[in-house]
Amino acid sequence: MSAPTVLVVAKAPVPGLAKTRVARTVGDDSAADLAAAALLDTLDAVRGSDLPAVVALTGDLSEAARSEEIVAALDAVRVVPQEGETFGDRLAQAHLDADAGHGVVQIGMDTPQVTADDLLEATALLERWPSVLGPAEDGGWWLLGVRNGRDASALTSVRMSTSFTGQHTRTVLPHPVGELRRLCDVDTWADAQAVARQAPASRFAAAVRAAEILA
Repeated sequence: MSAPTVLVVAKAPVPGLAKTRVARTVGDDSAADLAAAALLDTLDAVRGSDLPAVVALTGDLSEAARSEEIVAALDAVRVVPQEGETFGDRLAQAHLDADAGHGVVQIGMDTPQVTADDLLEATALLERWPSVLGPAEDGGWWLLGVRNGRDASALTSVRMSTSFTGQHTRTVLPHPVGELRRLCDVDTWADAQAVARQAPASRFAAAVRAAEILA
């Protein structure tokens, strides 16, 4: 099996729009900086995997934290706009846009502790199983892999951002489903602190340390 494409689903880290739950503790600017650092760390992991990559992006990067750094990092990948009414619709379309005929491994920008090895493990599992899921501690998922981008159309029926999202997603994916390690994704300030401890040398951890004086 040829290498699948890594799909990063991302949102421009604009103050006031990014990480609003984190912003309740550290403010809009720091929350956006955390989101920007998380995206950059994620792109580092993708680059380290040497896998082909596509970023499905929404939002205005010109208004984003670390805008110039993000634009420079995106030069190394193909960027497509997110299209669709619901988040599930946008995910399904992004998989179709990204698939080069060898499957798709999708991640977001809420798990900056993800590594190149995680992505390579997902591609290895796709050689054995028709789909792969990386469960998140909050009941969702941080990675989804399918051998055919069309299989992600099942996500349009999944209610996102609930404690049952991972369970529901598992039921609609092609079976059997391979599983990766469980990760914490960053939704709250407590999540951010926990993830920073897991990846202390990351941009994200440095951004958390800078924001702690505001918490």
